Amino acid sequence: MPALRQGVVMLAALLVAGCSSGTGAVGAQTSPGASAPASSAASTASTAGSAASADTTPATSSSDGSSGGSSKGLAERTLAAMNLRDKVAQLFTVVVWGPKAGAPSKENQARYGVATPAEVVEKFRPGGVILFDWAGNVSGAGQVAALTTGLREAARKDGGAPLVIGVDQENGIVSRLRALVTKLPGAAQIGATGQTANARDVARVTGEELRALGISLDFAPVADVNVNPRNPVIGPRAYGSDPKKVAPMVGAAVDGFHAAKVASVAKHFPGHGDTSVDSHTGLPVIKHTMSKWRTLDAPPFRTAIAHGVDVVMSAHVVMPELDPSGDPATLSHRILTGLLRDELGFGGVISTDALDMAGVRKKYGDSEVVVRAVLAGADMLLMPPNLPKAYDAILKAVKSGRISESRINESVLRILRLKERRGLFGPIRTDPGALRSPEHLKVAQRVFAQSR
Repeated sequence: MPALRQGVVMLAALLVAGCSSGTGAVGAQTSPGASAPASSAASTASTAGSAASADTTPATSSSDGSSGGSSKGLAERTLAAMNLRDKVAQLFTVVVWGPKAGAPSKENQARYGVATPAEVVEKFRPGGVILFDWAGNVSGAGQVAALTTGLREAARKDGGAPLVIGVDQENGIVSRLRALVTKLPGAAQIGATGQTANARDVARVTGEELRALGISLDFAPVADVNVNPRNPVIGPRAYGSDPKKVAPMVGAAVDGFHAAKVASVAKHFPGHGDTSVDSHTGLPVIKHTMSKWRTLDAPPFRTAIAHGVDVVMSAHVVMPELDPSGDPATLSHRILTGLLRDELGFGGVISTDALDMAGVRKKYGDSEVVVRAVLAGADMLLMPPNLPKAYDAILKAVKSGRISESRINESVLRILRLKERRGLFGPIRTDPGALRSPEHLKVAQRVFAQSR
């Protein structure tokens, strides 16, 4: 992503990076003339959405992707008002550089052909943005709240669909908002307490503080079972090494996020806990049999789905016993559709892990990767190293018939239903003063004390 000097900084950051952190993709410079979607969402859908208050959104979600019943049909009406280009744009969740929606950045200019984060959103109409400290997005609570507000306002111009803003806030070693929010224990520390109430409370506190900043989706909890002590990428990010103990922790965390009216993401499907290779820099191979996968890796994801998790993130890992093709799970129809959709019954949004990671880029080019991810069953395409190239590849695949427009509609509807459930069609509200409240600090102190 960044230029060479920033890439050095990011390489060091990978030592404590989350799996949706990206690796600093190289060779991603793009032409300012690259194509971008033209907005077409009807003003009727936007007007209907403005009446839906975030405060009345159901606190829990259905894993079938349903709208929760409070304003059913809003997502469908928004989809009906979109043209193909806007639909394709909704699949992408991207990085923007800079601390303010209106602040110019050379990185944005080089990658997107426009200078400011708001202009990136206005030009490309992405479904989502993910915030990072290394992208200059995080310096203060008021600053983050103003940035998210500006980005969401930019997305709504000309009747555009609302923007989901996410972050990797797992707590522990992966904390993108470390300096701003209540310091909370990571998953391993929570797991050590043996109390699922702690997982729920920590997730609720995290979600409440994210929502106060205008962030509507957390790429957490980690649902991996960390059975390999040499695992270089999961380790203490997991709740533990026993699926019978990890699964209820994951379910409780999903409940906590939903209590805060924030979307949650169970990651990394079908399981990243038994690896000795970091998928940021290589392609891990896990030789679990189908039987072992069902008893070891699958239970936390089953539980997350039972608790209505909004999103499941794929892993850039190869499981030859689950799919002998040699493709990573992110590109595997057998895994994303056959196991996650059909066997586990997940009807929500499937997100890829970051598409700038080496684990998914080894076998195919960046254009082919996004097409194969959609064909495999992915809905949300996270952090493509070259957004205009990836966008054009999906558009071309639809126009050629390789991907049907109905398949695109399925993904966009799931994404819009998530946004409807989490109140993103409603008023834009932030409350940065709500961070580090006495109640939140008490939760942190209690769980830290129990984890010792």
